[in-house]
Amino acid sequence: MTETETSTYDVVVLGAGPVGENVADRTRAAGLSTAVVESELVGGECSYWACMPSKALLRPVIARADARRVPGIAHAVQGPLDAAAVLARRNAETSHWQDDGQAGWLESTGADLYRGHGRLTGPRTVTVTGADGVRHVLTARHAVAVCTGSRARLPDLPGLADVRPWTSREATSAQHVPGRLVVVGGGVVATEMATVWQALGSRVTVLVRGKGLLSRMEPFAGELVAESLAEAGADIRTGTSVTSVSRADGVLTVVTDRGDRIEADEILFATGRAPRTDDIGLDTVGLEPGSWLETDDSLRVTGTDWLYAVGDVNHRALLTHQGKYQARIAGAAIAARAAGDPLTEAVPWGAHSATADRHAVPQVVFTDPEAAAVGLSLAEAERAGYRVRAVDVDLTSVAGAGLYAAGYKGRARMVVDVEEEILRGVTLVGPGVGELIHSATIAVAGRVPVGRLWHAVPAYPTISEVWLRLLEAYRG
Repeated sequence: MTETETSTYDVVVLGAGPVGENVADRTRAAGLSTAVVESELVGGECSYWACMPSKALLRPVIARADARRVPGIAHAVQGPLDAAAVLARRNAETSHWQDDGQAGWLESTGADLYRGHGRLTGPRTVTVTGADGVRHVLTARHAVAVCTGSRARLPDLPGLADVRPWTSREATSAQHVPGRLVVVGGGVVATEMATVWQALGSRVTVLVRGKGLLSRMEPFAGELVAESLAEAGADIRTGTSVTSVSRADGVLTVVTDRGDRIEADEILFATGRAPRTDDIGLDTVGLEPGSWLETDDSLRVTGTDWLYAVGDVNHRALLTHQGKYQARIAGAAIAARAAGDPLTEAVPWGAHSATADRHAVPQVVFTDPEAAAVGLSLAEAERAGYRVRAVDVDLTSVAGAGLYAAGYKGRARMVVDVEEEILRGVTLVGPGVGELIHSATIAVAGRVPVGRLWHAVPAYPTISEVWLRLLEAYRG
């Protein structure tokens, strides 16, 4: 007979990635008892298969590329990267896929950690089945927060499972460099992983169904990244879809809708994400298993008064930093409701409203060059009905860019709402621009008037002087 233990908490959190950790941290800080359930590693996708390993892999690639553009040091970095050392550093940054440190931090907040598969088994109830066979029934007095994240979505191709394709997990945790790698997709994972493995010695072919890379950004972002990848030796094929994949004697054969046959050692499908909600008991509370969960701005699931969906699962912004932002909002909302305090979820930019998800989402793509954006692109702003003007600047006009690298290539755009004289969006592409995006985020989130930005004087000679060039171009 299975042993069953029952416990009651104020809050039960499903998922111990960065989002779940932050929900637990905020609710514990408010004095609420909190349980966290995790079926894999505490720290989640970001720590072991996404943000941390990918950036650990990319950093030496970008550092070498930057150094090669600086006279006086370029000659010293012309050799290949030490792939073994790069992979070893990546392994260290992921704590060798051991979660002792993160589990210790979570427990230090006062939250109780339950390891095992957790499923909703009714309103405010989560049942956890542990590896030891013990079943824990956890009841929440106030809230259950679903923070289970997302997984890679694979296309419906016959026999695909038999060829053991890479997803983002395999691409960031591989322990060897494939001789030939096919990357299917043109988004963030595809471009970053193409950058990594091409630099580490793979012969990379990128197959993109659409017209170009990074289609959710301004068109020039994908164009500059594609140009750089091609210069590095990658083969970029747009308007191309995979029709079949097979493996024989260790060799993959990829056939496209154009009739191309490409041989490779590995294939990475970076073709979107799906919510990890298919086996968490949504049906027991009247919701569709495997669905994205719709929420209000306090992250409470529509039609419920106790269920929250935080991070990727709500499909608002599939980014770790936005998920952690949502976690802070959700934690504050849960605590306020538990205390019977009034909420500000109906007030834009209030303590209980995830307003930034709609207006000021920043993202950096750590390719060479980096692509960074916040807010709306020109096309998105026009579709939303705003009267806007795009202001473009070539980053070669900025003194700091020329000092950063010889032959610096980059471009910046700000999308100005001409009625309100505020910024609706900013996009920056070029080496080192990822560190500039927070200033743009402040301008967009703070609705800083363009006239006031004129008085925010950028230090000389830095790349941030692009702000002055953009404002000069806008004023004419």
